[in-house]
Amino acid sequence: MTTTVQRGAARSTRADQTRAGIVAAARDAFVTHGYRATSLRDVAAVAGISHPGLLRHFATKDELLAAVVADIEEQNENLLLQRVEADEPGTLDYTEVARHNAEIPGYLALFSALNGEASASLHPAHDRMRERYTRLIELSSASIEEAIIHNVVDVDRDPHGEAVRLAAAWDGLQLLEQYLPERVSVIDALERQQEFLSLPVGWRDPGEAAPRTDPAPVPGFPALGGPAEPEVGYRPGRERRARIIADATALFAAEGYADTSLRDIAAKVGVSKSTLLHHYPSKEELLSAVLRERDQRIDQQPLPVGRARAAEELRQIPAGAARSAATTPGLIEVYAVLSCEALPADHPAHAYFEDRFTRVIDYFAELLRLAQADGDLPSHRDPEFEAIWLVALWDGLQYQWLYDRDSVDIAAHLTAHLDDVLPRTEASED
Repeated sequence: MTTTVQRGAARSTRADQTRAGIVAAARDAFVTHGYRATSLRDVAAVAGISHPGLLRHFATKDELLAAVVADIEEQNENLLLQRVEADEPGTLDYTEVARHNAEIPGYLALFSALNGEASASLHPAHDRMRERYTRLIELSSASIEEAIIHNVVDVDRDPHGEAVRLAAAWDGLQLLEQYLPERVSVIDALERQQEFLSLPVGWRDPGEAAPRTDPAPVPGFPALGGPAEPEVGYRPGRERRARIIADATALFAAEGYADTSLRDIAAKVGVSKSTLLHHYPSKEELLSAVLRERDQRIDQQPLPVGRARAAEELRQIPAGAARSAATTPGLIEVYAVLSCEALPADHPAHAYFEDRFTRVIDYFAELLRLAQADGDLPSHRDPEFEAIWLVALWDGLQYQWLYDRDSVDIAAHLTAHLDDVLPRTEASED
């Protein structure tokens, strides 16, 4: 009996060692050649095992990517715990973890790719990533609670809410920094936000002047989709193109752009590949049509009218986010997947997202500059930083919502953030 147990334990140890070797080999291969360009056969060759042998441990490349990221995330959690134990009581050390991540070659791109792709509910890493958010928020909430006890974070702060928003913005910042490296720094942003946590919610210098009663004109939100294409051809053809775009959107959201073929889309639509190519001669053109349709649907959503102040224009954002989650969840899904997948510069949607992030941040920065001129944004807040943080937070909350739609209230968290950044006064409410 003892010999049998020992043999079983030895086999288990060897299996764990083989699995760890595969994960290490995959990490090196993904970083060196890119996740999309690396096959399971490539990983098996680097790990020194057969392809069938690898498949006994990881059935798909997605599962292997999840294991690679989980291994790094476990190191992050251990690092954060070690920093908490080593530092002065109540110290928040998120910037150290962010600096550690930035020093791991390829980590940010791999994490962003998984975070977007695994947001699809049927993805093999979906549950693992949802559990990651739960652990991270619990750990962060406990750190903030301790920081409150030691007067590092203001007692007015809600530890759980701050932890949710911090995790969301952190993920969003990691994505933004890869598209706009000259404009966004994860480490600097986290450092500045930690300083804000030491202030009461909605703090403003008591010596600041009251908000103006004659606010600056509010610019309209820039159209993202451009002019709609003119309707051409007969109605059956137009309806078929609409069906192709709708089904391609669903597949891109579920499987990603790279892993969805034109044959997959044609099969879902119920047409031949040649018929599909008649309407969209390449997958790149179809992708452009999907993104254009997404933006046009966003542009067509009704917006509140009569906003007299830039601050009020910003405060209506949560209502729009709630409306999008309720009426067009598919647009959130395809955005989450494609914005992460398109990080490589040679991806056909990379320039689209780089331009989109630039324009949205520019618009919010302008609104925040106007709000500061009106006296609604406190003087210690920097409009450029707040615009970047707002975009990162919004995107990050959408990822969290895709992993846990019952528990994450995007609108409520955006409202809490904006109430902190744009505190209401009697003058601003008049």
